[in-house]
Amino acid sequence: MSTGVNDRLEHIKFRYAVYIVISFVLLLWAVKAIEIAADVSFSHLGVLPRTLKGMIGIFTGPLIHGDIFHLISNTLPIIMLGVLLFYFYQRIAIEIFIWIYIVTGFWTWLLARDAYHIGASGVIYGMASFLFFSGIIRKNKQLMTVSGIIIVLYGGLIHGIFPQMVEANVSWEGHLTGGLAGVLLAFFFRKTRINLDEKNDARENDDSEEDDDQNINNATATDSALITYIYKPNSKKS
Repeated sequence: MSTGVNDRLEHIKFRYAVYIVISFVLLLWAVKAIEIAADVSFSHLGVLPRTLKGMIGIFTGPLIHGDIFHLISNTLPIIMLGVLLFYFYQRIAIEIFIWIYIVTGFWTWLLARDAYHIGASGVIYGMASFLFFSGIIRKNKQLMTVSGIIIVLYGGLIHGIFPQMVEANVSWEGHLTGGLAGVLLAFFFRKTRINLDEKNDARENDDSEEDDDQNINNATATDSALITYIYKPNSKKS
């Protein structure tokens, strides 16, 4: 595929990653806005371990935050880690995110203290753990660079999995289960092909029209959609 088309595909991939992550962040802020506007608390919809009613928290708990400062502290890590996940692991990012979300919530429900556990911190730990260990396991230069970024920016997260290093009202169990979920998924999906791996393993790009056609024919469904978008003729204005 020609360099120009490849650059445009990468640009679209980045915008896709940003749009997906920002949509999730807006959902978190919308939930908090409803709480503030209605002067209510949704904390009772968090994960309440080993109770039937507390199972709803597996799905709703990460959307709820104790106060505005709790939400603000989670917003930037979600954006940073989410964009890295959805950009570099585009083919499997949604699947990885859903698994992190559900597995973290379920393990928290199964193992955590008898209290309501809320907030997206477990998802943050899951994404950070996946990005770090996946880069190491795959031994891909670009993905290992991402692992290095995780260490530099979020290496301090490791303290959050130890109960003696966090405040009593902080769910270190959610942090720990999120981190473990990320490690497990990095190992489980270690051989799953992603666009980045294929691009690095492929032969050198050729600008000929024949090679462009061959790459387009061999593209995945996602790649084909992006290529169609790029090559779509400009519509005429009447």
